[in-house]
Amino acid sequence: MDLTADLNTKDIIIDGTDAGFMDDVIAASQQVPVIVDFWATWCGPCKTLGPALEAAVKKAGGKVRLVKIDVDKQPQFAAQLRVQSIPTVYAFWQGQPVDGFQGAIPPSQVDEFVNKLSALAGDDGLGAALDAADEMMEQGAFADATEIYNAVSQEEPENARAYAGLVSAALAQNDLDGAEAVLNGAPAVIAKSPELEAVRARLELARQAASAGPVDDLRAAVAADPANLQALFDLATALHASGDVQGAVDSLLDLFRKDREWNDGAAKAQLFTIFDALPPKDPIALAGRRRLSSLIFA
Repeated sequence: MDLTADLNTKDIIIDGTDAGFMDDVIAASQQVPVIVDFWATWCGPCKTLGPALEAAVKKAGGKVRLVKIDVDKQPQFAAQLRVQSIPTVYAFWQGQPVDGFQGAIPPSQVDEFVNKLSALAGDDGLGAALDAADEMMEQGAFADATEIYNAVSQEEPENARAYAGLVSAALAQNDLDGAEAVLNGAPAVIAKSPELEAVRARLELARQAASAGPVDDLRAAVAADPANLQALFDLATALHASGDVQGAVDSLLDLFRKDREWNDGAAKAQLFTIFDALPPKDPIALAGRRRLSSLIFA
C-alpha cells in the first residue's frame, strides 16, 4: 500500500545534478511523478516559485518528488530540454515529460499543478480502503473501521478523510473525548479541511446533546412564553439531540426571525454548526441555508 516505501522523506526534495538526472528524474518517475525546477541563484522569480513548489510537494506527502536544478552549475539537461528562460518547470511521469510551465505562478496554481500530478499515480488503494471502512461504519463494525482508518492515516498522515473517519468512529461509540483527541492531533495542513470541519461540528453537537433537556418540557416552556428565546434555543438543541434535525433547524430559524442578534447571534452560529455537520448536499442543509439567506437579506 506504500507508494513511497523505498523513498526516504529527505529524498522527496533534492538538489539535482546532470549526472544523477537519469536516476533522480527518469527512473524515479516510473514510481511517482517528478517535478524538475530549473532555476538559478540570480533569478528573482525563482526565489518566489521555489518555496511555493517545495511547500506544495511537502503537502503531497510523498506522492510527488521535486528535483531542483541550478542551470548555472548543471546546464546539460536544461539545454537538452531547451530551457530558454527560468524558472522553467517540467513534470515527468513514467519517464516522459507530461506537463510544465515557465515563470512564477501564484501559490494556488502551484498547488493545483502538484495536486494534478499527484493524481497520476492514483492513491495506491487508499480510497478503496476508506470506502470499505465507511461501509463497516454503516454496518456498526466500528472497531474494524477504526483499524482501517488508522492504517490509512499512518500511510498518509495528511489524509483528511481518514482522520474524519477516526473521529466518526469515536462519536459512533459515544467517545467524545477520544474524538476530540483525534481532532487535536490532526496535522495543521488538514485541520481546516471540509472533512474535519464536518466532524468537528458533529462533536460540538454531540457535547450539547449530553446536556439537552426534555423535548416535551421545552415545548411547553416555549408555548407558555413565546418570547423566551433561551427556551426556544434549548428546544432546538434538544430536538437535534433526539434526531429531529429538521425541527431543530426550524426552531433556530424562528429564533433568528424573532431576534437575529440574541446572545451574540447564537441562532445563526448554531445553524451553521448543524449545516456543517450534515453532508454538503443534504436537503435539510440546502433548504436551511436558503431560508437563512432569505432572512438575512430580507
